[in-house]
Amino acid sequence: MGATQDTYTSIASMATGEYKEKGSKFIAYAFPMDSVEAFNEQLKKLKKEHLKSRHHCYAYRIGLTGEPYRINDDGEPSGTAGKPIYGQLIKENLSDIGVIVVRYFGGVKLGTSGLIRSYKEATILALDNVFPIEKTVTKKVLLSFTYERLGAIMEAIKGIETIKTEKLFEDTPRIIMHVPQSLTEQTITQLKANMLHRSIQDITDDTEVTDCDFRVLET
Repeated sequence: MGATQDTYTSIASMATGEYKEKGSKFIAYAFPMDSVEAFNEQLKKLKKEHLKSRHHCYAYRIGLTGEPYRINDDGEPSGTAGKPIYGQLIKENLSDIGVIVVRYFGGVKLGTSGLIRSYKEATILALDNVFPIEKTVTKKVLLSFTYERLGAIMEAIKGIETIKTEKLFEDTPRIIMHVPQSLTEQTITQLKANMLHRSIQDITDDTEVTDCDFRVLET
């Protein structure tokens, strides 16, 4: 599992794994999420499902760079739960993912090494069951134009595979284009070249297309 400049790997849906050690049971839940709020919602649900468990330890990573991230031992000795969970997310290079491991105490203390191994193994078992997906960091480019330009614009866009569009046909037709972050300026230049039937080398930042306006939106 890996990442490029604009892409990173997440998971498609929740997966679980269960590990037992000397009577203690560790149930790991790996799930997709893209915000701290979404993670907290899932944590709240699992705490309700496992009211008799005293430990709900976790780690998460968000976005292309894996930040923000957080680890939590939830009452276990420092470094014995959240850190080994997080270590597996780093090893598999996964982001937009949370892993919560619920522990049921079996009556025998496991010691530091036993806890680290148990939280790690439960996480590995859950991650073995995930379906990885590739996510792309995009920028939104708003293209405003006149209806006379519609045919030429759609033809120009069709020639660029990386663009995904939302069409907003109102008094003034507009299209929101979702473009890979690192290719934003290059894509705008290519579109201008396509619409003007010119070489991309002939297009500069000052090149304008009559009745068309390009604007990169803040996200």
